[in-house]
Amino acid sequence: MEKVKIALIGAGERGQFNYAPYWKLHGHEMCFGAVAEPDRERRERFAEEYKIPQEGIFERAEDFFAAPKVCHGVMICTQDTRHFEFACRAVRQGYKILLEKPISPDIRECLELQRLAEEYKAEIMVCHVMRYTKFYRTIKKLLEEKAIGEVVSIVHTENVGYWHYAHSYVRGNWHRREDSSPMILAKCCHDMDILSWLLGSRCRSISSWGDLRYFNSAHAPAGSPKRCTDGCPVSGECPYYAPALYLDDEEKWPTAITSLGVGRGRAERLKALEEGPYGKCVFHNDNDVVDHQVAAMLFENGVTVAFTMCAFSNDCDRTMTFMGTEGELRASMDRNQIQVTRFGAGIKTGNTQVITVVPGSAGHSGGDQGIMEEFVAVLKGERENTNSISQSVHSHLMAFAAEESRITGKTVLLEEFEERYRRQ
Repeated sequence: MEKVKIALIGAGERGQFNYAPYWKLHGHEMCFGAVAEPDRERRERFAEEYKIPQEGIFERAEDFFAAPKVCHGVMICTQDTRHFEFACRAVRQGYKILLEKPISPDIRECLELQRLAEEYKAEIMVCHVMRYTKFYRTIKKLLEEKAIGEVVSIVHTENVGYWHYAHSYVRGNWHRREDSSPMILAKCCHDMDILSWLLGSRCRSISSWGDLRYFNSAHAPAGSPKRCTDGCPVSGECPYYAPALYLDDEEKWPTAITSLGVGRGRAERLKALEEGPYGKCVFHNDNDVVDHQVAAMLFENGVTVAFTMCAFSNDCDRTMTFMGTEGELRASMDRNQIQVTRFGAGIKTGNTQVITVVPGSAGHSGGDQGIMEEFVAVLKGERENTNSISQSVHSHLMAFAAEESRITGKTVLLEEFEERYRRQ
């Protein structure tokens, strides 16, 4: 088969810097035929680097979809609120789709896209990239081989990282639920998907609690200005002081992928801090998404899960403990380490095996490259899509149900919850 041709809709961080670079090692099997991006600098940079012909360069995604179909697949990597609109257009035009998560911040749109995809028999792969890491695939294999017997209960923690939370969920694009998604959907639909995928089961019920405790004006240091660059009296001790986070290392995330970085000098980035969102004090902002949340879940196969998302950690790490009938499995994604202990006769005489997983070189421990590999193979007709839209919608329903439980204080039954919204 000839090279498959892909269009990128939204040349921001995820599309341009995480997924598209797959082409640099696999240009023999795929290429980019079009890009749609409203930001001129990003659009021109992507078009030049990926050799997009002039007729394939669009400022508006609407204009791309209005043009004749010229690609085999599309990667939709716009902001959350535009995912549904563009995915529907792509489905109706017969494209195979790689869709950045979340599907939509609106539960009704998630369900409608699933219905539309089933009607058109469309292939949609939502970017639950954790599935494609060696780390989680190793855990999946161990569970399937009954390395700890039957799983009974799981403790799963999403350690967001204090600096990551401040960047993305206080100052960044996902700091307000109304403009993007609730935190447990924006950040944790990865975790909802991983839990359901690892267990091979759907969630039956969920209860959740959490709120925005710390990142508000009540915790602002005395005399602190609304912007870090306006003479903050605690600049030398505040871990969220913007110039310390963004000015010095332009090659490292998050500086390199914000409007502050990518080839711009220190003076230009300082000006951006003085004028843009990333220079705002984290205690004087209009953010409203939670900074900590827990959820208790019961799955249809009887497994119980205690899930925690928290901003107050030093590292960005997902840690999991699987408790089984014949042993336990402890895992840290940041350390790429899995510890399996089989129960033995006597007290604490179990046999322990430590597995160190070599991660992939691409983002999300190789998950970004892994999903691109499968997407290209699906486009070429060489593999089946292992990440169906129905599975993705269920993980989103788990997040939406957790948020409803957090707000109402009531346990949510997933089957009833889904049926209620399908009737609307």
